[in-house]
Formats: sequence, structure tokens, C-alpha cells
Amino acid sequence: MLPLRLLVAATLAVAGIASGAPAAAAPGSLREGLFGEGRYDSRRFAAPPVAKYAVEDGGGFILDRSTPRPMMKFEDSAEVWVLQPHPAPRGDIIYKNDLGQPVLRATRLGGLTVFTPARPSGAAAALVGGSNPLRLPTLGPEALLQRLAQASARASRAARRLIPFEADASPETAPLVADAAMVAAEAVVRLSADSSGRNVLNGIEKVTLVEGRRPGASLRAGVILITITPEDGLAGRPSSERILAATGAR
Repeated sequence: MLPLRLLVAATLAVAGIASGAPAAAAPGSLREGLFGEGRYDSRRFAAPPVAKYAVEDGGGFILDRSTPRPMMKFEDSAEVWVLQPHPAPRGDIIYKNDLGQPVLRATRLGGLTVFTPARPSGAAAALVGGSNPLRLPTLGPEALLQRLAQASARASRAARRLIPFEADASPETAPLVADAAMVAAEAVVRLSADSSGRNVLNGIEKVTLVEGRRPGASLRAGVILITITPEDGLAGRPSSERILAATGAR
């Protein structure tokens, strides 16, 4: 089937995205059970291949180690991070993103520490229980158009002007195209969060997604070009962090 050429232009009038703040923990709560005297002991409990974890200072994430490339998704974000394991001293493993930045550290006994911009020195994570694997959904042409429209609308809202999303897609590549568009929109939103990023954002006119031999991102002549490699699945598209780095804002 020939690729379907898609061009989506969203208006600026877009509903806000709801986000819930974590409730305060009370004595005897899950947090106390996980991180207090009864905290998770990896020597007694083995984590399942796909599991949900709670972070000591709030929030949580899903870690999927059921595939050769481990994947991670924070509960307050739609982005799935594809990680690369690296050996560390004392038998630990450091999981890094596609920029080589540490995201997780796993000890030999199974303990986890998570690193984020808000937690640069790391925060302990404790096992909550099993979860569903992180996989790309099946999408038809109409659903793909909706995803691209949503990505364009979110980016346009952050930029306060129209940013269309353009993509070449087939039924086989549609799921990854939709996911890559969402990740690109996340990068645009993050650009709008500070003055240096907004200066870059002022020069961005469009986001284009194409297939290529290697996943990547670049900014040329006002176009964020996202290259995807469908045969690599979720590992076949750049992360929002890599897209930000390609814009020069990080």
C-alpha cells in the first residue's frame, strides 16, 4: 500500500490537559509501607518483568524489562523511554536514555534509584506490583489522523500559534508515527517552559516525520525533522530529550 500523506493543522483553541497531584500520605499509607520500616526488600521479593514502582518523594513509573531494550513510562506522562543497560561498579546496572543520560540505577540486590530533572541526585523507587507491557497500539488511518491532530494542537497551544504536523505513513508504520508525533509535541511543550527554549520555539514553523535508516531529530529552516525506523519499534524514534538537544535549547 502506498504511503498516506498526512498534513494536520490544529487551531490554538485546545482544552487543557488535566493533571492530578498526588494525595498526601497518611500514617500507615502505601508510602510508609514501601519506604518505612516495611520497605520493599529485593532479597525477599523478585520483581516481575513488567512492574509498577512508587518513587519515594512522590509519583511512580512502569518498568518493562520483558524485551531486549528495557522501557519505562512515568505515570504522569504518555512518553515511553527506551533504555540501554550499562554495567556499573558493584554489579549494578545503569539504564540510560538515547542521549546517554542515566535514568535508572539497579543494584545487584534489585533496588532501584530513578533520576529525573527534578531529582538529579536520584530518588529511591520501590516495587508496587506487576503491570501490563508497554507496547505500541494498533492504529488505523482515522486514528492516526486524530493522533497527529492532537500532537499539532498541543504544540500549537504551547507556541501560541499554529504548528502543523506532517508525516508519511502506511498501516504498518502508523503506530510509531503517532507515538513519535506525541513525543515531538512533548518536546515543543518543554521548549515553551523557559526563555531560551521560547527563543528557539519562535523559529519553529512545522514538525515533519519521515522514515530513515536511523532514528534521529534535527532542526533546519524552521522545521523539526523527526526520523523514525519502524522495524525497531519504540526504539525507532528519538526521545523528547533528544529532540530538545537537536534544537540547541539544551
